[in-house]
Amino acid sequence: MMPGQALTRPRPELKHSSFRMVVVAADAERIQRTLAKFSAARGYTYEGRYQVPGLLEGSLAGVDFQLTVRTRSVPADGSGTLALPAEGAEQCEVVIMSTTSGRAPIDDVLDDVVQSLRGATAYSEAELDQIVESMPLLYRYAKSDAAWNSWALVFRDHYVENSVGFLLACERAGLAPEWIYALSKGDRTSHRDRVHATFIERGYRSAVLDNSVIDGAAGESEQREALLVGADVNEFIKSAHDAGRRVLVVDDGGLIAQGRATESTGWERIDGAIELTVSGLQRISRTDVEVPIFNMARSRLKTHIAYAEIADSCLRRVRSLLHGQKLLGRRIVCLGFGTLGARVARGLRASGGRVLVVDTDSLALISAAEEGFETARTLGAALEREAPFLITGSTGAQALTAEDLPLLPQNVFLAGFATKDFALFSRNSENLSSRKISDIGTEYLLSGGRKAILLGDGRSLNLYEAEGIPNQGYDAYRAGTYLAAVSMCRSVEDLQPGVHVQAADQAIEDAGLFDAYYDTYIDVA
Repeated sequence: MMPGQALTRPRPELKHSSFRMVVVAADAERIQRTLAKFSAARGYTYEGRYQVPGLLEGSLAGVDFQLTVRTRSVPADGSGTLALPAEGAEQCEVVIMSTTSGRAPIDDVLDDVVQSLRGATAYSEAELDQIVESMPLLYRYAKSDAAWNSWALVFRDHYVENSVGFLLACERAGLAPEWIYALSKGDRTSHRDRVHATFIERGYRSAVLDNSVIDGAAGESEQREALLVGADVNEFIKSAHDAGRRVLVVDDGGLIAQGRATESTGWERIDGAIELTVSGLQRISRTDVEVPIFNMARSRLKTHIAYAEIADSCLRRVRSLLHGQKLLGRRIVCLGFGTLGARVARGLRASGGRVLVVDTDSLALISAAEEGFETARTLGAALEREAPFLITGSTGAQALTAEDLPLLPQNVFLAGFATKDFALFSRNSENLSSRKISDIGTEYLLSGGRKAILLGDGRSLNLYEAEGIPNQGYDAYRAGTYLAAVSMCRSVEDLQPGVHVQAADQAIEDAGLFDAYYDTYIDVA
């Protein structure tokens, strides 16, 4: 595997009613310890033995089943990390087989074993060092700082390597691990299990608070799980306050949308927040806010640097999923011509696509038209004029409606870069017949025998079984977020409640981050 393939390639796994095969980014000794701990916790027995160096065989048994587990050490292929594998790094191929005849299917037991092995995949110290080395700007600024001594942190974002880098930086600066609560936004990032395992191993709390819950689109089981997580977060915030610590949230509006920025909702109130996304700002606008919030979503850093990296990751991911499709000369409709959508449209046109832009904002349409794009006010109007093979969405709102379904051309691909754009399909509100296409997405059957293929899971496509942005690509944005967080910790007593637009920009400017970015990545001898 070439360096960087781990951005988009999921780890291989084979699944059958009587066996599982999985590749685990851990050595045989760690797998041995994990299986022993897993068995003890469930009242099973486990006995492992080495056949030869690098080849482990074990027996895992319960009351009415017996499994054989064979583990073979092989050189790490780079699929478990964004960096080149460290010298001598290994991973393991693990085969779990049922050796019991006449028993009912044991899929649940096999799946539990696989999940426990995935929990063994915390990044090694060598891999963590590689993450640190890949984010030089972040670690330029993350020095020991007394500002963290009286704070706790709730960090809610995608579970990717640069999130690991950010929290390691906070640790390095003096934030104790027990005062870090990490929350995944629920996207199926390729290394999410490794990230979670790393956070747990380092002493953080780690859980999932899915965006679908925040947006009111989750099912009953997800809502029940979110209530448990919410209660645990509340206990964490209360414990921090009882210990004399304030609580900072780095988020996309999820926790604030739940009412944690005001005392009138019954939740323990946080003390400050760093807002990362425009959708988060929209969520915040619908709730009362009694704490200061720094606006990273509209910062110069995100607008001029981070969005370019996000757009690049979107374009790379859609091209990788459409690797069997011709793009040159074919028609594409791009929904949304905002900061991200405009970059996506330009990128697809630069790749040879014939792009038409749809937006509800007249000024955005004027900008697109004056750049030479065809334009339309609605998707329906666009589909009446041409039959695209690809439709992208980056509006952050439901951009495709039931009225548009009869106009969709045969075998059209849908690529959403924001969660809501193609919610009609991802939530299947029209009860369409569908089939899953492994590692690609879902095919939906429309009227007249037409088919539409939703790439990924209808959420941010650049994060579907992928890492999204390389660590170096998000280094500056993580560094800027860190600088904003430290500024909040130092100045919170002097800040008024509400969203502060200039504060993040000022902290970044005062630190000289743009000069450091230029010197580090652009003006390199």
